[in-house]
Amino acid sequence: MLAARLRLAYQGKKGQIMRILITNDDGINAPGLAVMHDIATELAGDAGEVWTVAPAFEQSGVGHCISYTHPMMVAQMDARRFAAEGSPADCVLAGLHEMMQDAPPDLVLSGVNRGNNSAENTLYSGTVGGAMEAALQGLPAIALSQYYGPENLNLENPFEAAAHHGVAVVRRILQHTPQEKTGYRLFYNVNFPPVPADRVKGIRIATQGFREGTGFSTVAHDSPSGRRFLWIKGGDQRRSTTEGSDAQLNLQGYVSVTPMRADLTAHEMLSTLSGINT
Repeated sequence: MLAARLRLAYQGKKGQIMRILITNDDGINAPGLAVMHDIATELAGDAGEVWTVAPAFEQSGVGHCISYTHPMMVAQMDARRFAAEGSPADCVLAGLHEMMQDAPPDLVLSGVNRGNNSAENTLYSGTVGGAMEAALQGLPAIALSQYYGPENLNLENPFEAAAHHGVAVVRRILQHTPQEKTGYRLFYNVNFPPVPADRVKGIRIATQGFREGTGFSTVAHDSPSGRRFLWIKGGDQRRSTTEGSDAQLNLQGYVSVTPMRADLTAHEMLSTLSGINT
């Protein structure tokens, strides 16, 4: 069993995951993907392998979409490194069913995203979409994102918190993940706070928050030819969320870890709405 194997792998001082697949939504050349490769390489150990299948160009905001109605081209960039003209979920599918079909990965990591995927951003995130697809394929999966803010935006490495704490966070998650065999598998959404590495206060399990009064909108511009174009504009990322939720904890300096499933059912409403039944 995969989950059992992973737990056993971490009983030693330096546990190893033999094969890791990484992807992202910022693109194959994004600096956050290089940070993720370093994290995965340390997790895999000397005897392990890190495979990269990432979008050929940026795919931020595509969520869990897949290229169902058209094919995607995949180009090999280096040994175990591929660029795909598709979404992060496409990349996971390509990695599992093409590049690594003879020996699937033990773990899928998505990110490290440039900017947070806390609160409502989670629903739009291609980074989270990649992890979700891996979970639907029955594999352990974790999405990692780096919150940006005035305290880390101008650092030499704005991914410093993720780079320094990423390995420890992933190891703790795997050590505490229960074994699951069926249904919508568990996956994780991890957000590192917008602070330097030495100011990270710790790790906290968190609910997905909601930034009240903040959301995406549009900004209109006219081209020189007179055509009207709309840009999508994000909301205030410094607005906190409810107590114990991801964005609130991130803004307080904590790494948030949110366990998720692809099941969108509002289970708490099933009894309340039972009167609909006939």
